[in-house]
Amino acid sequence: MSDLFWLTDEQMEWLPPFFPKSQGKPRVDDRRVLSGIVFVNKNGLRWRDAPSAYGPPKTLYNWWKRWGRQACSRA
Repeated sequence: MSDLFWLTDEQMEWLPPFFPKSQGKPRVDDRRVLSGIVFVNKNGLRWRDAPSAYGPPKTLYNWWKRWGRQACSRA
């Protein structure tokens, strides 16, 4: 599955402060979800068309939405 990741370990070390806060559920693999979001946006796909290796489409979408709201509130 490592060939599906878009970011290196070094790049991932910079990102945790920007990830959405946990909603009371166990965290999923941040790198996998972020790679799924990049894949969908880069290829202009619908969320449900993301490869299952990135996780459930709903998780990808929810992260994308929460991440966007979080970024807007920091501005």
